[in-house]
Amino acid sequence: MSATSTQVQLVARPHGRPTPDCFRTLTLDLPPLTDGQVRVRNEFISVDPYMRGRMNDAKSYTPPYALGETMTGAAVGRVVESAAEGLAPGDTVLHTLGWRDVAQGDAAQFRVVPKLPGLPLSVHLGILGMTGYTAYVGLRKIAALTPGETVFVSGAAGAVGTAVGQIARRLGAARVVGSAGSAAKVDLLTSRYGYDAAFSYKDAPVRTQLPALVPDGVDVFFDNVGGDHLEAALDVMNRDGRVALCGAISAYNATTRAPGPDNMALLITQGLTLRGFTVGSHTELYGDFLRDMSGWLTAGEVVFDETVVDGIDHALDAFDALMAGANVGKMVVRIDPAV
Repeated sequence: MSATSTQVQLVARPHGRPTPDCFRTLTLDLPPLTDGQVRVRNEFISVDPYMRGRMNDAKSYTPPYALGETMTGAAVGRVVESAAEGLAPGDTVLHTLGWRDVAQGDAAQFRVVPKLPGLPLSVHLGILGMTGYTAYVGLRKIAALTPGETVFVSGAAGAVGTAVGQIARRLGAARVVGSAGSAAKVDLLTSRYGYDAAFSYKDAPVRTQLPALVPDGVDVFFDNVGGDHLEAALDVMNRDGRVALCGAISAYNATTRAPGPDNMALLITQGLTLRGFTVGSHTELYGDFLRDMSGWLTAGEVVFDETVVDGIDHALDAFDALMAGANVGKMVVRIDPAV
């Protein structure tokens, strides 16, 4: 069976905010399958903040995107043709071949995931995927949250942040406070995602707003933003507080060096722990996560939202909107709206 694949490639390193000329979209003819290979029609692809870092030619926890090659990342779809044992047409699979409408490769690159009644396949990219697991690992292992503690979450209305608030509740947090970029998102945090209080960082400096919302201080700070949020959190951390450094989206498009917090001495006087992490280095809790999150979803104790952009040709629009904070919950690209 002949087939084509429309793919998005990085062709130039962005300086600051990525622009369309840094990318190209092209359609390639796919060769016939060889033994052990499968062809998958993607239904959803994931766009995530970490992808901005991979566009730079810089040392990181994962290699940068190569110029002239298709952008990789999480995607979920259905097998349409198979020359491999154990995978058949119609199977739903998760993979990391990313920004393309049709993916083809060795069967080992694809993992079968269940079809969950009433839920879209994209759930495997969000609350039941890397973003949900990131929140789980950050709270359970990196920050070692214990019942009765106060949690502050920056960037709380994003995919990870909306999961963090709810998981913190399930793990026994006494108070959960978050930041977001608009009044509408602040309302969602408190009405839908389990937050006791929230504020818009656009209304006034974070350092000014946060203390009134955490009168007893903060035990755990889950940081997706960095910069002024980290500085403000250090001011109010309780003794032996822990900071899970998940992201620094405030600096991802920066073209000049951002100033660091001016209160780092608090790490010493308050005995604070700051620990950065990437979820790929922490696989040991994955079984616990699937058990817990599946149960919470089934019981209605955890909810999720998605921002969906239609069409592979609009993947860059989705990424740009994500980096501008235009999403609520997980940002995904739906390859074929008719599916």
